[in-house]
Amino acid sequence: MSKTPKTAIVPTRDDNFPEWYQQVIKSAGMAENSPVRGCMIIKPYGYAVWENMQRIFDDMIKDMGVENAYFPLLIPLEFISREAEHIDGFAKECAVVTHHRLEDDGKGGLKPAGELEEPYVIRPTSETIIGDSMSRWIQSYRDLPMKLNQWANVMRWEMRTRLFLRTSEFLWQEGHNAFETADEAKADSLKMIEAYRDFAENYLALPVIVGEKTADERFPGANNTLTIEAMMQDGKALQAGTSHDLGQNFAKSCGISFQGRDGDEQLAWTTSWGISTRLIGAMIMVHGDDDGMIMPPKIAPYQVGILPITKGDENDDAVLDYANKLKDALKEVGIRARVDTSEARIPDKMWGMVKKGVPLRVEIGAREVQDNALTHVRRDLGRDSKTTCGFGEFIGQASSLLDQIHETLLTRAKTFRDANIFDVSSLDDVEAHFKVKGAKGFARIDTDKIDDPQYIQLQKRYSLTSRCLPLDDDGKKVLVGKAY
Repeated sequence: MSKTPKTAIVPTRDDNFPEWYQQVIKSAGMAENSPVRGCMIIKPYGYAVWENMQRIFDDMIKDMGVENAYFPLLIPLEFISREAEHIDGFAKECAVVTHHRLEDDGKGGLKPAGELEEPYVIRPTSETIIGDSMSRWIQSYRDLPMKLNQWANVMRWEMRTRLFLRTSEFLWQEGHNAFETADEAKADSLKMIEAYRDFAENYLALPVIVGEKTADERFPGANNTLTIEAMMQDGKALQAGTSHDLGQNFAKSCGISFQGRDGDEQLAWTTSWGISTRLIGAMIMVHGDDDGMIMPPKIAPYQVGILPITKGDENDDAVLDYANKLKDALKEVGIRARVDTSEARIPDKMWGMVKKGVPLRVEIGAREVQDNALTHVRRDLGRDSKTTCGFGEFIGQASSLLDQIHETLLTRAKTFRDANIFDVSSLDDVEAHFKVKGAKGFARIDTDKIDDPQYIQLQKRYSLTSRCLPLDDDGKKVLVGKAY
């Protein structure tokens, strides 16, 4: 009887996927729960991932003519109330500020005082307050299009939270664009969801399905919502980014009007779009293995981890000098590298890099220094990829190795996703699939089936949702599955 291989993460994905996810985050030093219910503290290694994502996507949207701005955290309740469908959609998630100071409670503590005349909502999203600014900034068709974005935190008072995937406070970008015509707004919503697909696949190695949300899953107040949906390794869906065609709904409620080319006053057509730190959660759940995180190279805090094998003898200085020489050489070719000079044991350093998911690990000892060589291991392939080569040879091929890692991760995830999408012809087939314990993936069925009362019963019985109508299917099919 063969022994079960030891893993760095316990439990494994197969044993307990939700707990495995939490342990990967802990082992990699990504984030932890905060003293505030439902909120998280993003540790330096996790925040470095967000910084890289932010830097890349910020450059992408600026190339599309989007400008960054910043708007207040507190939104007057009256602003939120202007758009009825919008407030209905967010009412249960709003955190409300009702007082503006604290005073002694006479018992050695403090109590709220100074009740506000009008409460403020801590932004769950900013359509209304940005719309208020647009109503002043847009006067003529010459002011259009107006394309704004802010990188910010938002708060939605979630009852069931999970690090990165769903927290009461999270980080995101929210774009808000205004246009002269309906066609321009529709085209923009498509353009922005395509930008998200590009970002997810070409930088995070996350294969996604671009589709339209069903009416019951649309953003509150939107005419149409486009989404990128990703499949996690447990077969559940994660909504990874959305782009909304808001029509003239928010323009009407916020007073965003302009003098048209014919001299008449018209309402603007607006869009909004956003991605958040939940993409980090998606990245972990799609790429991680039972030894921890596997970082996509393009957003990894450092792409090459250099491990000096020191033994406390006369060779140590030469080994450290050689390691730093390698780091500097990699920097010159645009690769982020880090030398681990901590006092931890060598095996602990090695496993630390494994659990953090460092794409390439380089090991250097006295023999490598003597031979002007090094040994490297790809995180996506493990120790089977262990290779020794010359210093210059590694510098020359490092970028190509990182690209290969990206492609391997993307292909691996896409193969898994596609193997777990099942075409079904009836709602009975949907039930037959999801009633099996541990059933994974999405069922793909004709769109007209979701209007059947039987479908509502299946949603409740098996916790299913309509993920999207894939654009590649021309809206004729809908993906159904469990989701985070």
